[in-house]
Parts: sequence; structure tokens; C-alpha cells
Amino acid sequence: MENNRLFELADELKALRERKDALEAELKQINRKIYFVDADLSDLMGTTGTQNFTRDGTMFFLTTKVHASARAGMKEALFDVLRANGYGDLITETINAGSLSSFVKEQIAENEDALPGWLDGLVNVSDTVNVGVRKAR
Repeated sequence: MENNRLFELADELKALRERKDALEAELKQINRKIYFVDADLSDLMGTTGTQNFTRDGTMFFLTTKVHASARAGMKEALFDVLRANGYGDLITETINAGSLSSFVKEQIAENEDALPGWLDGLVNVSDTVNVGVRKAR
């Protein structure tokens, strides 16, 4: 009886992961299409001088977004200039969660399966147990 439930859950997990993969692939394609259709529409609106229009109850309008990033090798200089000009509050230090998890895992492995004392109280560590799925050979 328990084996039946085990196999039912395994089959359901496999089917759900396959469906998720298919949906993610479809979403990638849709996002790619959106990118190109948006570019074509905005180009056409620009060349025809159309700032906005309404179609089937939906308004379409041109917007401009500014994207900025620090030039390669200039991050610290940018930070210094921002601080000097009173904009230091824009600067945030972050640690990628995946990188931190990998680092902590390494530290635990190197410290006889225990969190090193110098990290104690500074990081939350928890384990999750999942079922790995891959195609059998």
C-alpha cells in the first residue's frame, strides 16, 4: 500500500516538474516575442509621431526608461563620488543568497560539520530535503 502512494507521488512530482519546464520554456519564447513586438511597435509609433492611441479599450503610449550601471572597473570611484556629493544612501552592500549558502556549506564542511564560531549568530542555516529527479540510464 505504501509503495503505491510512493509511486503516485513520484509520478506526480515528475509530471509537475516536466510541466514546469515546459511552461518556463514557453514563457521564455513569449518574453522574447514581447521584446521584439514592443520594439517594432515603439519604432513605428516614433516614426509616425504617435505618442499614444487606444485600441479595444487599451491605451498604448510611448515611455522612456533610463537604465544606468557603473562602468567596468569604476564602481568604487562611483561610490566615492556619490558619497562625496551626499548620495551615499543610494549605496547598498549585498551578498548573493546562493553564494552565501555555498560559502557557508564549504565552511561547515571544513569545520567538522559545524558552523565556525566566527559565523555563529551572524547567519541562519537550515537544511531542506528535496527529491532529486533525473532521467534513468
